[in-house]
Amino acid sequence: MLNKKASRQRRARKTRARIADQRTVRLSINRTNLHIYAQVISACGGKVLASASSVEVDVRKDMANGGNIAAATVVGQRIAEAAKSAGITQVAFDRSGNRYHGRVKALAEAAREHGLQF
Repeated sequence: MLNKKASRQRRARKTRARIADQRTVRLSINRTNLHIYAQVISACGGKVLASASSVEVDVRKDMANGGNIAAATVVGQRIAEAAKSAGITQVAFDRSGNRYHGRVKALAEAAREHGLQF
């Protein structure tokens, strides 16, 4: 019997294996109750090329809550801008086993609107 966490980890493992076969840069997200984090990770998986989160001072001064859709949208914009400044436009979206819904969807759509392709 799998619990919720084990099921999410199983889905994440399958997604990461598929992305590793593609040998492409990935946009990985981590979602907690209080915050959302995004990282652009190199194709080899060993280096973080860009990152953004709702913990950053610039985001926190504008947002009262880092765990909502508004914060996820801001993080999506910031990760797209950071990736573009690092010369990255094409990524694979690694949602870490989370459903493409709510904050995860808001972050992805904001990143797409600001120039990331996936």
